[in-house]
Amino acid sequence: MFNLIRRDVILQKKMLLTFIPFIGFFIFMDSHPALIFLVASIFIPFNAYAYDEKAETNILLNSLPYTRKEIIASRYLGAIVYMALSIAVTSLALFIFNKPFALSDIAIGGGLFLLFTACTFPLFYIFKPGYISSVVLISFIFLAGIGPPIVIFLAENLTAITDFIASLSIPVIYTGAAVVIMTLYAVSWGVTTIIYQRKAF
Repeated sequence: MFNLIRRDVILQKKMLLTFIPFIGFFIFMDSHPALIFLVASIFIPFNAYAYDEKAETNILLNSLPYTRKEIIASRYLGAIVYMALSIAVTSLALFIFNKPFALSDIAIGGGLFLLFTACTFPLFYIFKPGYISSVVLISFIFLAGIGPPIVIFLAENLTAITDFIASLSIPVIYTGAAVVIMTLYAVSWGVTTIIYQRKAF
């Protein structure tokens, strides 16, 4: 399974040369650190899916001595590994450029990445290859644009929920969010595995 995770990096050797400039663009644009950690985490996993769509890699993967459960597991575990590596590189870049950030920024960026991954990974096995990468990219940009205004609107109008959340301590909020996100990630993993096992290539 480790070889499947490593495969994504090997296939993207040339693409990875653009990783630092990609992150640098967001740093120079003075983007919020949480957003920078989010887009950095998305870079490798979703580029791997985009590559697989073009090359129809699933036919090749199913000819290798790996079960379909292992193939999907490599995707979900790989996403966590790449997220950790991306956060480390991004943290170093922010430090070098003297851009302040906090552990809460890493937690928010990582949490949003896992949530976005949980919602989108199954789509790559539900819809026909060739279009889903573009749809996911557009959806990400769209959500990044409308997300903050929606959150502000809900916070101003759903005062009961806002007051309840405000009454909770920071550790409770982060722990609760982590449990919810990891549960959704696990459910997504299970759903994708079922879909992939039943899919014909």
